[in-house]
Amino acid sequence: MSGLSTVPDNINFAKEEEKISQKWKDENTFMKSVELSKDRPHFTFYDGPPFATGLPHYGHMLASTIKDVVGRWAHQNGHYVERRFGWDCHGLPVEYEIDKTLGISGPPDVLKMGIDKYNAECRKIVMRYSGEWEKTMGRLGRWVEFKHDYKTLYPWFMESVWWAFSELFKKGLVYKGVKVMPYSTACSTPLSNFEAGQNYKDVVDPAVFVGFRVVDNPNRLLVAWTTTPWTLPSNLALCVHPDMEYVVAKDKTTNVEYVVLEVRLGELKNDNLEIIEKLTGKQLEGIKYEPLFPYFAHLGSERNAFRVVNDTFVTSDSGTGIVHQAPYFGEIDYAVCLKNNIISKDSKMICPVDETGKYTEEITDFVGVYVKGADKFIIKRLKETGNLVRHAECKHSYPFCWRSDTPLLYKAVPSWFIRVESLVPNLLANNMETYWVPSFVKEKRFANWLREARDWAVSRNRFWGTPINLWVSDDGEEVVCISSIAELEELSGQKITDLHRESVDHITIPSKSGKGVLKRVSEVFDCWFESGSMPYAQNHYPFENKKLFEDNFPADFIAEGIDQTRGWFYTLLVLSTALFNKPPFKNLICNGLVLASDGAKMSKRKKNYPDPTEIIDKYGADALRLYLINSPVVRGDNLKFREEGVRDLLKDVFLPWFNAYRFFVQNVQLYEHETGNAFEMGKFVASENVMDRWIESFTNSLIAFVRKEMEAYRLYAVVGPLTKFFDTLTNIYIRLNRKRIKGDNGLHEQHHSLAALGRVLVLIVRLMAPFTPFFCEYIWQNLRKIVGATEESIHFLLLPKPDESLIDESVERRVEAMRNVIDLVRLVRDREGIAVKYPLKEMIVINRDSQFLEDVQSLESYILLELNVRKLTVSQDKHKYGITLKADPNFKLLGARLKGEQKKVAHYLKNDISEEELEKFLAEGKLTVLGHELYSEEVAVSYASSDSNTGHGYCTNSDAKTIVMVDTSEDESLVEEGLCREVTNRIQRLRKQAKLVSTDSAYVHLVVTPADSQLAQVVAAKLKDIETTTGTPLKLGTPADGAKAPTATNKSAVKEAEVELWLFAEGDSFEGITVVDGSKKVKIHVTSGNQQLNGYADLLYQIRSVLDLWKGSVKLRNADGSSVHPTVDVNTLAGTTLTLVR
Repeated sequence: MSGLSTVPDNINFAKEEEKISQKWKDENTFMKSVELSKDRPHFTFYDGPPFATGLPHYGHMLASTIKDVVGRWAHQNGHYVERRFGWDCHGLPVEYEIDKTLGISGPPDVLKMGIDKYNAECRKIVMRYSGEWEKTMGRLGRWVEFKHDYKTLYPWFMESVWWAFSELFKKGLVYKGVKVMPYSTACSTPLSNFEAGQNYKDVVDPAVFVGFRVVDNPNRLLVAWTTTPWTLPSNLALCVHPDMEYVVAKDKTTNVEYVVLEVRLGELKNDNLEIIEKLTGKQLEGIKYEPLFPYFAHLGSERNAFRVVNDTFVTSDSGTGIVHQAPYFGEIDYAVCLKNNIISKDSKMICPVDETGKYTEEITDFVGVYVKGADKFIIKRLKETGNLVRHAECKHSYPFCWRSDTPLLYKAVPSWFIRVESLVPNLLANNMETYWVPSFVKEKRFANWLREARDWAVSRNRFWGTPINLWVSDDGEEVVCISSIAELEELSGQKITDLHRESVDHITIPSKSGKGVLKRVSEVFDCWFESGSMPYAQNHYPFENKKLFEDNFPADFIAEGIDQTRGWFYTLLVLSTALFNKPPFKNLICNGLVLASDGAKMSKRKKNYPDPTEIIDKYGADALRLYLINSPVVRGDNLKFREEGVRDLLKDVFLPWFNAYRFFVQNVQLYEHETGNAFEMGKFVASENVMDRWIESFTNSLIAFVRKEMEAYRLYAVVGPLTKFFDTLTNIYIRLNRKRIKGDNGLHEQHHSLAALGRVLVLIVRLMAPFTPFFCEYIWQNLRKIVGATEESIHFLLLPKPDESLIDESVERRVEAMRNVIDLVRLVRDREGIAVKYPLKEMIVINRDSQFLEDVQSLESYILLELNVRKLTVSQDKHKYGITLKADPNFKLLGARLKGEQKKVAHYLKNDISEEELEKFLAEGKLTVLGHELYSEEVAVSYASSDSNTGHGYCTNSDAKTIVMVDTSEDESLVEEGLCREVTNRIQRLRKQAKLVSTDSAYVHLVVTPADSQLAQVVAAKLKDIETTTGTPLKLGTPADGAKAPTATNKSAVKEAEVELWLFAEGDSFEGITVVDGSKKVKIHVTSGNQQLNGYADLLYQIRSVLDLWKGSVKLRNADGSSVHPTVDVNTLAGTTLTLVR
């Protein structure tokens, strides 16, 4: 015999996945697959490193699923795929956690503690959640190496980072400068522009209109507007546009004069003003004004500060047209003041704010006050001095620190920079060589970001990171960039074992210019520089693996979230372009964000999303994987996560798939039992049956489609057809061939149909393996016996290739036409409330296409059987049946194009258009209406039926091309046949409830009330027919007193009557557990044939299945009212009665 194991009636997908996961661990399946593929061509994949200081969330799971699907696909498509996990270990995320834990408020606290001790604390928490990450990724089904990982804290990784920076230094791409940069006061460090762009929030800030007194005319105020009052103590200039018109407006009551841009005068909200003078910005240039505060008043004479300057950056769409300039707190301010000689590159910085965002001693009135908190004190002072013209509020978008979630300041900081602006043309050119899914992110968002790229500040005034490898003389003139550990050892004479600050800060090297010794600069690298270096640093390039890296660079594939367009994608490209002038990758999938069900950001504090671990434990990882990658996120859009979506995939995909597999195995076993021979599936043997030919063709066409789309990394195009396949398999092939598969049409037909079904199941398991690795493995472990496969795992097999000889487009077209008609008629039945059990007289199919009608007629027997209709009529002549065409305008599209003409055109389409015009439109795809040419996407054409059809018992339904007319009038003989089917169906369901297979013997007692009902008469007349159909002897009347307990019972209404059934199984004790649910009572068997309950969880699953009770929690109580404990031995419950509590 084939040796196929019996498949249980029901399955707990999550529990089976856990068994598969353990099997993979025990047998080291992943590493075996890697070893088996070692001689294949390489497919290079880079894994963006996460921080292990937090737990994985849905965003990580989404990206990990995409990475795993593509990695598995490449492996099973004939490649060697190294999949190494990586960890980001340095930087703000780690330091911020330590600062919170130890109560550290700034760098002085760290220096007091000692960098060595501080970094030791950082090192302790770096891998805090690595165990949880490995466990979660494993449970998700992601195959990735954790033992052979890379960490940015490894000295060999850090050495490659040093090498990369030294190469940039040699190319003249590194310089030191002062720049106004986004600054995190919580983390005491500057951030790069792309980091600052990651976390914008809408905030309400004070908006103050400040009057600066003109020196020569103290009664005249130059009015500037700002949302950062805290920068006013550092004001050194005012800027106006040279070509714009300004006015002097006098308050008729106070005689105070205000200077503003003419078009912004209304912003002062003063109706008592009169314009007394007009002048251009050029005329205002050079006017001196009094400083608001005395702290830097000396710069008026020393630097010619506190005057009006000109620049064209000033706009007329906000403020007053006069912009306050604090050069060390604004990037444009700095450039304007530098150009006008108010500051110089080597002048002392006027930046009276420390690293924690507090005023320094220079601001004597507010020393030690956090600047954002000082706004109210500044405004109060301005009011007291008469400089406050107006105080309002402004809601605007403001950058926050991506790590601490605190507002950023813009602040001048001395930093080391990489010249990115000079690389922009090459960045854009290299970006064009890459392929992105979706393409719009590459072509728009990312390309736009590249065009505006700024020089990258790579230094951070922090402690836990890769130290910047620059040794500098005391005067800053001599700079040496160390490229390796060996070079530092040679120059310093010291042995180097680690590269963190505590290991290298004290090391000096001799000056080549006689300037004593050179000391290392204090800064460390931006952690994004490290993750951007991972392509070569993970291989310790160029010190090791030189050929390995160079032969496999750029990577074939990377994937991360859309937020990485300003993060990892960007730093990868910048460094790859600067070092090699190559793109770092060839193909990229950029996913959108996973949001809470209401569209809000997922929040641990708000608990507005279900725990990912609980979702996997409840529904399984395969269901979660499919849900995530069959959603808008793989097209770069956002997904509102709904638990119901995962549950529905289990119901709509995995259960039909499982049932198809189980049905196949059951019937192979039945075939072997009947014939005494082992079932051999073998290779395809041409079947005369059209449905066999169709399912083999359909499956091979699907394989061809999926392979083509996966070559283009279009997961979003692939998953939908794959998931819909199981509906096609179960509701078309199996449903229409059930009798053949079960052997009702003879052994020859049974073998052909089973062979076709088996081949399809094996092909689809191989095709789906990268997407749903657990369930495919579960099925493969049984099906491999019937195909004689030696591969221990489905993941050792290569992906199937389409057999072109089996693809028959004509047969697929015919079945598609059949499906179209079946769907239309089913909707009629649903709409009219007529169950399929009740036969109908006739259906008419109308379509202009003769080929379509020919296809429908060729499968007439299947259509009539499936729809339970007696007669099929087809026609191209819609007029014969009172059918007309009607036009349905797409108002949105037409409105956008035709504007005011839309109403006239729509009226014509709805009321005046002729049948001939619509016929021509259908043939040509375009139509001219009132001088406007319309196209098929702008106008839909559908069918309409006359009221007379409905009056004669015909109900209609249609799509764009086909109309069906169904005779729904009642016929006595057809009603009786429907009643007979109702009873047959209930007996079959009762056998299923009793967990009987077709070879299990049983008999049924049956009572219909009232006894004179039509149903009772039909049952009496058709008793033998019902027995033959169900394979179950029937006995009219109730069971005798004292008879053994029935195996299963059912009582239900049928039309105006009620039928009660008692099923008695033979040949087994079938002692079971009686479960009472309100008025319902069901019996669950502990043992039935070779089926056995597998614990309390399986018992609950069987109860839910029988009662169709999938929502909400349920519990069981014993007869004494006590709860049934989940650890109970279910065998001890046999013969007892339990109560179900919802």
